Amino acid sequence: MNPEFLQHPAYLLSLFLIASTLMIWRLERLSEGGVEGTVLGNLVMPYLSGLGNLLFVFVILRTGQSGAEVMINCLVNNATNLTLLLGLPALIWGLSLAPRGKAKKARQQAELHRLALLLTLLAIFFFGGITWALGRDGTLDFGDGLALIGLFFLWQLFHVYEVLKENVRSSGKFNPWMLVELLLLAIGGYGLYFSISGLVDWLSGIETGLISRENMGLLTGLLMALPNALLSFFYGSRGEADVVYSAQAGDAHVCIPLCVGLYAIIHPLPLPPEFTPAILMIAGVAAFHVISLALFRRLHRFSGLLLIGLYGAFLYWSA
Repeated sequence: MNPEFLQHPAYLLSLFLIASTLMIWRLERLSEGGVEGTVLGNLVMPYLSGLGNLLFVFVILRTGQSGAEVMINCLVNNATNLTLLLGLPALIWGLSLAPRGKAKKARQQAELHRLALLLTLLAIFFFGGITWALGRDGTLDFGDGLALIGLFFLWQLFHVYEVLKENVRSSGKFNPWMLVELLLLAIGGYGLYFSISGLVDWLSGIETGLISRENMGLLTGLLMALPNALLSFFYGSRGEADVVYSAQAGDAHVCIPLCVGLYAIIHPLPLPPEFTPAILMIAGVAAFHVISLALFRRLHRFSGLLLIGLYGAFLYWSA
């Protein structure tokens, strides 16, 4: 195959979408195998949908570009997840956490999902606030990055405990076919890395314009949101609001604090001027979701329309 074709942006973008779809397809297979919805969204999906952001950190480090692009990438990704990718499913199908049935067990399960999502959304405040506090001097250094990574893995240990507890209750056993699933996920992961690396190299060669290295963080942040969009529309169309919500919020945790922490422990990460207003907007949107779920157990269609409008304003301000 022609090597120039392998570096063409249209091919790289197609490869990114195909690899993302492969990973989501196998993720659905895991779901059919009995992985519970909120656990799937909080513990499994974020690593798959957020893998592009993690690989972007590696590519930026490899190419020696500014860490500010990593922060912008993460801010754009999180803003897109919490506004557009929750607002559109809410507008089209509605996102309701009401129990699917009148049985006591169904009501209890729905309430547990709601409480878990409220905690996940509140964690966005915590992680964002800690990142802001550590970066008040304008830079995240090695110690700051180490603290952020430690906080992230402490948060993940809580979800691991929930998975192990559920596994004991259900007497679950290891399925050897899981190794095949992991192999397919690894293939998808390599496809993501190859496409992201090529797209970053391509953008780096364009000096000015909307599609150029000047907007590296913005453009890649939008690109990394595409796998989340597939998840959001797939599970939203099936009425699985808990998975839609937890996947978007969980991916926000992968970006902040994990991605920025990983970069900061290698090189100091300078915070761009957009950091403070963007993190405040993300915190405000997270608060809006907490209030909606706490009071109404749903995100109304009109609320979805408001979130889409806010996202349009965010893009206009960022461009």
